[in-house]
Amino acid sequence: MPLQANGMTPLIQVFNMPRALVFYRDMLGFQVVADSGEGDKSSWVCLRLNSIDLMLNDQYEPGREPSAPPPERTMWHKDTCLYFDCPDPDAAYELLKSIGIDLNPPKVAPYGMKQLYFRDPDGYGLCFQCPVDEL
Repeated sequence: MPLQANGMTPLIQVFNMPRALVFYRDMLGFQVVADSGEGDKSSWVCLRLNSIDLMLNDQYEPGREPSAPPPERTMWHKDTCLYFDCPDPDAAYELLKSIGIDLNPPKVAPYGMKQLYFRDPDGYGLCFQCPVDEL
């Protein structure tokens, strides 16, 4: 019998939880469904947007954060991308642009996906995409 799975919840490390929550919760519209008990200063937060779950975890214990993210802790963030099924990347672009997110318009990839790429405050890639034949 093959392995059965019905979803996935990525966990990403963030440098500054309040800043990450402003981005994911306040700008993108995720809802906080659980946290480690300190609200915006929690070390761990579980977020949900429709059927998408995402967990955020501090890179440092509270009070032990350096003044800036050290490159050795963040150098691989640019290689990590979260891909979201999105029925209308053009509408997502207009909405995200209107709330001040720096991004370029969506493009169609050679393999038939219309994709809107941008980065979160920690440098992780986000891609809102759909197959071109669904537009």
